[in-house]
Amino acid sequence: MNPKNIKTLGDLKKAGYESKSIKDELRGNLRTAITNGVAVFEGIWGYENSVIPDVERAILSRHNINLLGLRGQAKTRIARLMVGLLDEYIPIIAGSEINDDPLKPISRFARERIKEEGDKTPIEWIHRDDRFYEKLATPDVTVADLIGDVDPIKAANLKLSYADDRVIHFGMIPRANRCIFVINELPDLQARIQVSLFNILQEGDIQIRGFKLRLPLDVQFVFTANPEDYTNRGSIVTPLKDRIGSQILTHYPESVGIAKKITDQEAQLDVRQTEAIYVPELARDLLEQISFEARDSEYVDRKSGVSARTSITGFENLLSTAERRSLATGDKTTSVRLSDFTGVIPSITGKIELVYEGEQEGADTVALHLIEEAISTLFPSYFPPIKKLEHKEAEGPYDELIHWFFEGEGFELLDDLTDEEYKERIDAIVPLKEIIRTHTPDMDEEDRYFLSEFLLWGLVAHKKLSKQRFSQGYQIKDLYGSYISRL
Repeated sequence: MNPKNIKTLGDLKKAGYESKSIKDELRGNLRTAITNGVAVFEGIWGYENSVIPDVERAILSRHNINLLGLRGQAKTRIARLMVGLLDEYIPIIAGSEINDDPLKPISRFARERIKEEGDKTPIEWIHRDDRFYEKLATPDVTVADLIGDVDPIKAANLKLSYADDRVIHFGMIPRANRCIFVINELPDLQARIQVSLFNILQEGDIQIRGFKLRLPLDVQFVFTANPEDYTNRGSIVTPLKDRIGSQILTHYPESVGIAKKITDQEAQLDVRQTEAIYVPELARDLLEQISFEARDSEYVDRKSGVSARTSITGFENLLSTAERRSLATGDKTTSVRLSDFTGVIPSITGKIELVYEGEQEGADTVALHLIEEAISTLFPSYFPPIKKLEHKEAEGPYDELIHWFFEGEGFELLDDLTDEEYKERIDAIVPLKEIIRTHTPDMDEEDRYFLSEFLLWGLVAHKKLSKQRFSQGYQIKDLYGSYISRL
């Protein structure tokens, strides 16, 4: 059906247009998509066997939906992608405030216009992108905002009394008739405002200042909520939960691989960063592992959650740290270093909520602790594990490297070294190269220096070496060597 050729109600009838509710519209297009193997929720990773099937079942059941999960779990994105299941265009009565269906008008304006003009009633077509409404629930939201109120200016201009329903100014929900309407953070909506949604969800009528209008609104509601809100800031009143057809639980990525896909997709990077900066795969794994460690950390409030945005902004900061260094040193290209992860700390501290013990430690200290924990977790995937208790007679794979630090004065790695100077410093640690060659023989040469740093930080995390931060970089030393040499 070509909207350009259909401009009146008569044209619409001749074309054989059939009205259908938005829930039937979503259901029908989803059935077609599933039958044809078309992915509707593209770009949503890790939900293929959990959340997405639940959402599709809810749409097929014509349910209003509540997406319940911690922050950064793609709840709003799922709601926005539902727009793709709408018909590309739908007709409305021209001038209608509430998107009246020409074949099933519900407003007084639309019915009177059709009564006056008949088949000559002009119609307009609205695109599916214009059929998405979104409202963030805040404590200051009123019934007038959502449902509507009496408009004294309209009453004066039309010379109508307040007893006439034409003086009503419709709120956001009536104006979202035949659309998807999303209310984010539903528990933040005051209980008395939530009560105003009862009739709309169940009976279809609205009440404004004593007016009871039988407006069978046709709206697909999607709510999002954070379980933390149920105890801290508010709750969803029980009768409202009862009227929401499906409550779907979201979750964080279950593997580092899925988390990397999300970060790659969402990170806002400059093309000059991606072309000039090489990122070892281990660096990507380490960045994602930090979020996994934070979600299990005793210092972090687990109820608050650790958003996927932690890794996304962390990746942006990681590349910017390497970019800033290369600009200062004059290197045309560079590679991410493990010491660049200090630039990720502001992304971590801004995204995690600390418990009392974490507050006592300090946000920066907790962030460094999470980086070290991530290194400890990934360490056995590349090198022999370090046992807490070892036989003194047994020779360990790291003894020669630790002895090198014991005999020397330590190793300093400055933040602003050129790539050439950086590699010279790493290569100066003779036993390091042999360990890398022995245990990771297939490692690319481009990744060797990052892996070398990773090994040193791993030994620090396992209390085999000591690391100290100073204003211009890091110093790594033997745990006891300097003390014994002074004796």
